Amino acid sequence: MKKTILVLAVAIFGVAAVSAFGFASVSKFSAEAVLAKPHYIGMKKAKEIAGQQVQGTIESSELEKENGKMIYSFDIKTTAGITEVNIDALTGAVIAVSVENAADEAKENAADKKASHSKKDNEKENKNENEKN
Repeated sequence: MKKTILVLAVAIFGVAAVSAFGFASVSKFSAEAVLAKPHYIGMKKAKEIAGQQVQGTIESSELEKENGKMIYSFDIKTTAGITEVNIDALTGAVIAVSVENAADEAKENAADKKASHSKKDNEKENKNENEKN
């Protein structure tokens, strides 16, 4: 009788331990998935891809959010003027290649200036929040 109770107790303990471990690993995995930062291809790789699309000198490069998607944007000076190349920051896919005229460039500079002010405000808020934690 004692052996039966001992075997039953070990079995129940074993099931409980496996269930708890399994639950903990699923919870941990889920938390890691939620908290994980996106893995971008990196500026170096994005420059290589942009350089394969357009021959010229890279005048400017940035990682930015455009239409809800993170992209690497490059302005490349060519004999035809400035060509903008946009690369998906997650996949490395070429999103757009377009030759910009002076009006396009002025419009983009104005939008960048406006965005940089709000970006600086967001960075200050994030820094203050991180310092609190």
